[in-house]
Amino acid sequence: MSFNPSTPALAKSPIVLVAPFFFLGTAMVVMKFVLPHTTPLFLAGFRLLPAGLLVLLVGAIAKLPQPQGWKAWSWIALFGLVDGALFQGFLSEGLVHTGAGLGAVLIDAQPMIVAVLSRFILNDVIGLWGWIGLAIGVLGVALCGLPEAAIQSTLQGHLSLPSGAFSWATLMQSGELLMILAALAMSFGTIIVTYVRKHADPIVGTGWHMIIGAVPLLLLSALTEAGQVSGLNLGDWAGLGYTTIFGTAITYGMFFYLAATGNVTSVSALIFLTPVFALLFSNLMLGEQLTRQEWIGVVLTLVSVYLVNQRHELAAKFAGSSPVVVALREGAVEAATVNSSVHPSVNPSVNPPPHSDS
Repeated sequence: MSFNPSTPALAKSPIVLVAPFFFLGTAMVVMKFVLPHTTPLFLAGFRLLPAGLLVLLVGAIAKLPQPQGWKAWSWIALFGLVDGALFQGFLSEGLVHTGAGLGAVLIDAQPMIVAVLSRFILNDVIGLWGWIGLAIGVLGVALCGLPEAAIQSTLQGHLSLPSGAFSWATLMQSGELLMILAALAMSFGTIIVTYVRKHADPIVGTGWHMIIGAVPLLLLSALTEAGQVSGLNLGDWAGLGYTTIFGTAITYGMFFYLAATGNVTSVSALIFLTPVFALLFSNLMLGEQLTRQEWIGVVLTLVSVYLVNQRHELAAKFAGSSPVVVALREGAVEAATVNSSVHPSVNPSVNPPPHSDS
């Protein structure tokens, strides 16, 4: 029987659906394993450059068109700097100061940031379940990222910060903050890629964004770091290969494949698996342990990600309507609320819903 890559049965296979999250979660653990023998900026750039070349090679084999015009290259360059250089740079630097499992949880907060950005930039819909998820997520991220003493002090009504807490050097030593900055960069990248798709093939654009993002990282590494490869052994090079090929190139390819076969909903429902795999393997391979407060934060963050990603499906389930109808209805209500705060005479019943990419 011939193999058809577009067959819906393959896209619905549990192995295919789970694989990209397994690769992403375990890649975080492998990066944490390799970091003591190399430097973070080199690791970030090296992860991007070969992966970008592999994606462009696949695009050339598939005869996909190259970007044309200044608009296409401008959006790809911005995508590369934000989602490539900033995201991977903050991620690698953050892994130096925090565990792979906890770091993956904080990175996984990215859908919450995307929901808020999309609400104000793309007029996307958040809805009741989304807002509930965001509120839970803020609490979860706070429990993951803030010191236990600060949480206890706040609960007792006393908020005190140590001297020098806002110095640049101190902030750069906070792995949790760097991971949140990585999630923020990735969230802006998610918005930017919607504009990349309007002017260029998304696969080719993704390949070029990896290469463009790798350039400043490798330049900064050459100027500010030393001993990037002198401490690497054979196992470390194998780890770099894994994070590049499986954790980046193949993962991007599988996401594109699942999106092309209409399985976006299933993918968004499973995004919480990335930190689950990261937590599991960081415990097994690196011996990382979380405190009780961090575990509570992890659970709340994962619940919030599920609620935000599945907000339309949950609203449809409780309202007895399809997710599309619910999204349009919630969009109309939210738009009417915003408009009525400026123009009280607006009639919500006739106010059209905003445009939504979800």
